[in-house]
Amino acid sequence: MRVTVFTEPHRGASYDDQLRFARLAEDGGFEGFLRADHYQSMSDGPALPGPTDAWLTLAALARETRRIRLGTLVTSATFRLPGPLAVMAAQVDQMSGGRVELGIGAGWYAREHTSYGIPFPGTSERFDRLTEQLDVLTGLWRTPSGSTYSYSGDHYQLVDAPALPKPVQSPGPPIIIGGRGPKRTPDLAARFADEFNVPFTDVARTAEAYERVREACDRVDRADTGRAPLVLSAGIAVAIGRTDAQARRRAAPLHVTSALPPEEAVVGSPEQLVDRIGEFAAVGTARVHLRLVDLDDLDHLELIAAEVLPRLSGTR
Repeated sequence: MRVTVFTEPHRGASYDDQLRFARLAEDGGFEGFLRADHYQSMSDGPALPGPTDAWLTLAALARETRRIRLGTLVTSATFRLPGPLAVMAAQVDQMSGGRVELGIGAGWYAREHTSYGIPFPGTSERFDRLTEQLDVLTGLWRTPSGSTYSYSGDHYQLVDAPALPKPVQSPGPPIIIGGRGPKRTPDLAARFADEFNVPFTDVARTAEAYERVREACDRVDRADTGRAPLVLSAGIAVAIGRTDAQARRRAAPLHVTSALPPEEAVVGSPEQLVDRIGEFAAVGTARVHLRLVDLDDLDHLELIAAEVLPRLSGTR
């Protein structure tokens, strides 16, 4: 089982907080450090010291870490134009020596768009734009050096783009597409993604989503394209402790009212988390992203590294 930590700095974390957490995760044996791409907390009240930009943060982390993989879960397609995003991701991939992953989605949180003056079209248009963004991103990365790339879509048009810089990873950084949508999300994952992620729900619903994306892969003949099989992953909200009281204290932020849908968290002992990961593995999960709320709670991260990772066969 491949294990990453997933963080939400928009809840309140500085760059230094994230760097400390990422380095500790690297030293503890986690495969990756992934962060949300949001500019505002989903719950009421201030989230000091305020937001940090996801890709600016990843660029800095790329130079201050050595092994751990870095990425977004997920970048909002409404935040950035696809051409500049392709440049940013490729550059950070170079800066990290080929350790970047691009999780990308259609965007969903209207309030942060309003707060920061970012256009927020309806759901159908956001998915149309995401589809074109994925066309552009993969097209730019796959264009041979020395050639140019053009694209004509309903929302984005590129003319003779130099398709530079090139990422270290070929044909590009792994793309993660996820969500619980029944149709467009599985179809996009089958066409464009290297990993399909189901976030923070129970094992049964996760298995149902996996079946939908497997059917989508069959429809697009993914196996005939020569692409690697789609990695299936799950997000797990985590609050574990050495005692029940410690676990309950860590779980308190999970119960705060917010715009997020209900989540299926693991609250309890390290053994309970090991068991839950085993249940996900049984339905085809190859990678888990453990969501840890408090980036100041380094003991939580160290507990998982010491008591959970060694008990997962093949963890890296």
